[in-house]
Amino acid sequence: MSMKIGLCTGLDGAAMAREAGFDYIEDTVGVILKPLEPEKAFLPVLEELKKSPLPCSALNVFIPPRLKITGPDANLAALEVYCATAFERAQRACITMIVFGSGGARNVPEGWEHERARAQIVEFLRLVAPEAQRRGVTIAIEPLLSKETNIINSVVEGAAIAREVDAPAIRLLVDSYHWAQENEPVASIVDNADLLVHAHIATYKNRLLPGLEPEDFTQFLSALRAGNYAGCLSIEAGGDRTLDTLRTACALLR
Repeated sequence: MSMKIGLCTGLDGAAMAREAGFDYIEDTVGVILKPLEPEKAFLPVLEELKKSPLPCSALNVFIPPRLKITGPDANLAALEVYCATAFERAQRACITMIVFGSGGARNVPEGWEHERARAQIVEFLRLVAPEAQRRGVTIAIEPLLSKETNIINSVVEGAAIAREVDAPAIRLLVDSYHWAQENEPVASIVDNADLLVHAHIATYKNRLLPGLEPEDFTQFLSALRAGNYAGCLSIEAGGDRTLDTLRTACALLR
């Protein structure tokens, strides 16, 4: 079975994405599920989803920066309520994948011990994992480059946290751009392939759509194949988005 190729875009970009050859779109938790807003704000989006030319198979930007996971301002009770709402709405929207990047929410405050922050992330994930599983949602931990956040900056680090949480709903994502920016080896992907449930891709230098600048994705894609990865691959990238550039990006990856 061929890997499904998706595009990180809003519902307004679904029609063009479909015409360009993509299988699905990936939007954000805040835009689609609106966990901080009342039910009446979510219902119109739910109706839009039903009419979308492509399914919205995954969501990113899980936790907004104002809801801190680490540091003295972390509030597990508020996070639990937020996540319960998100998972319940995700189930109704038939969305099963939520990406946990959320660099602002997980960033370790100055003066706060890194290990203490790591323990807070583990505690948070253990707290919300049962409800995610009950609602049919998988949370994919996304390692981010160190310029964006100061914790979980490598596939190895993300995998270690997923293994420590030890819950079926907590898994791992690999993003070609962050992976390359942090100069991670191919082995980091292959050795942790058992945890991989989602992937992102963009050019390594400027985080552009594949095809907008020269890039050799052979090592990254071969590592996914070597690990028998069979999940989805979303383009999360900038650059000029026209029907032609999207068609080129999609065709190149296929």
